[in-house]
Amino acid sequence: MSTGKGKKRVRNVPVLHDEPKKKRGVWLTDTAWHSIQEYAAHHGVSASECLEELIRKQNLTVVKTT
Repeated sequence: MSTGKGKKRVRNVPVLHDEPKKKRGVWLTDTAWHSIQEYAAHHGVSASECLEELIRKQNLTVVKTT
């Protein structure tokens, strides 16, 4: 997923989603990291975008009950 030829990204301005990304840290095994990198490269996206899409597609949100 690219922004398209000739479109410059601007810091803190969301491009692909409705909010800007922030730096996070996760711990992964080498196997998981290499798999993410290969998958992302094959689809022409970053590892970060690959994880973002995976999580959004799985709808991994907590439903709060009262």
